[in-house]
Amino acid sequence: MLTDNGGSVSETEYWGLKTMAYKINKNRKGHYAYMRSDAPSAAVQEMERLMRLHKDVMRVLTVRVDDHEEDPSTVIQAKNARDERGPRRD
Repeated sequence: MLTDNGGSVSETEYWGLKTMAYKINKNRKGHYAYMRSDAPSAAVQEMERLMRLHKDVMRVLTVRVDDHEEDPSTVIQAKNARDERGPRRD
């Protein structure tokens, strides 16, 4: 939907199933995803509109930044750091 309106998606990350701070539509957990894109405002507004209409999407947050960081997000960095640790010593 972004590419149809002149935008592009540079990266997507799946953050997994996480517990939310409060219930939304009687749901305590939700799947989180992160997407970096470069798109005009009309394309972003259309994406947000379609997401709001989709019954499986509970929330959408769009943040405008001047420059994208090239590194993975802090959520993925923290997950990779946990994976690099050795097994527990009991």
